[in-house]
Amino acid sequence: MFKSYHKLILSTVLVASTATTAVFAKYADASRTYTNGKKVIDGGSTYPVKSNKTSAYHVNTKADKGGFSFGRKPTANEIKAWDIDVMPDGTGLPEGKGTVEEGDEIYEEKCSACHFDFGTGGSGYPALQKGNAYEGQKSLTNQRVGGNDEGPMRVFGTYWPHASTLWWYIKTGMPHPAPMSLTNDEVYALVAYIVSINELKIDGEELDDEYELNREKFLKIVMPNKDGFIPKIDGPKGLENVRKFFNDFKNYGNGTRCMKNCFNGKPVLARISGSGISDYEPPITTKRSMPAAKEGAAEAPGKKTYEASCAVCHATDAMGAPPVGNKKAWAAVLEKGIDKVYHNAINGKGGMPPKGGTSLADDKIKEVINYMVGASK
Repeated sequence: MFKSYHKLILSTVLVASTATTAVFAKYADASRTYTNGKKVIDGGSTYPVKSNKTSAYHVNTKADKGGFSFGRKPTANEIKAWDIDVMPDGTGLPEGKGTVEEGDEIYEEKCSACHFDFGTGGSGYPALQKGNAYEGQKSLTNQRVGGNDEGPMRVFGTYWPHASTLWWYIKTGMPHPAPMSLTNDEVYALVAYIVSINELKIDGEELDDEYELNREKFLKIVMPNKDGFIPKIDGPKGLENVRKFFNDFKNYGNGTRCMKNCFNGKPVLARISGSGISDYEPPITTKRSMPAAKEGAAEAPGKKTYEASCAVCHATDAMGAPPVGNKKAWAAVLEKGIDKVYHNAINGKGGMPPKGGTSLADDKIKEVINYMVGASK
């Protein structure tokens, strides 16, 4: 179905873009190969530079010819510090160990504030599991048609082809306020916990609380969707596989060229209602000035900082933080005294990291506290 519609859309675009096509038509020597003879990986075309232009566009000929000398070559130690990716075959995966139970404790302390209990997700943060991953992987072929409203479940256990990406991402990017702060053992423990709540097996074994994950066992993790992506990008031939795939039009079309009357039957169109779109040729520019500030209305110190750095948690009660405007919640917070509130905000408390994970100065944090307190009376 998609392929037929794709050609129908392509036909429409080609008719609508006749003028643009005419501009490119004079470049008959357009090439679909790089200068090294390799096929263009995205299936597109490259145009030679003529009169400081490539096709209809001007180019920086100095950049095209090279010759820049900015910067320097990185040192061996710099490359080593940057080369921290973890590959599916175990390249870059360090030694370490951690149990499911240890991962559960670390998760509760450092992860649950955003990903919620048992990795269920919420408030804009992704779920880490949706039940049994083997069953969930089958949902990836679901289509919301014929009354079926259950779409594909795309979470770690059901969708990701390799567990190595999880280890690498946790190590380098989590927890959000303090990336690179976890030890290798802590990462192994967290991965063990996440694998367990997805009900995945390792080498045929279910993971109980005492299960200890190490490097050897990690490399035996087989994800349900390991063969769910095309083309194959892993291994030394990954790039060439991609190049070959995208240069074979049969992989994303039926192989028969069609410029008109390509679709049999009447297309089913789902029109967007209430969008306010009535003209697909809007004016080139539209004035969008900010409303003028009211005279004599000075903005409370800390408001802008709050909106930029703190509203994500304090705008609602979804994150467990006292929301701005909730008199009862802030009255309870202030029972300990404003100095204690300052102290907790600056040094962190419970699920809230120091300064909310920002690098704001102490006086800026106090301004934000004063604003939130004032707006909640």
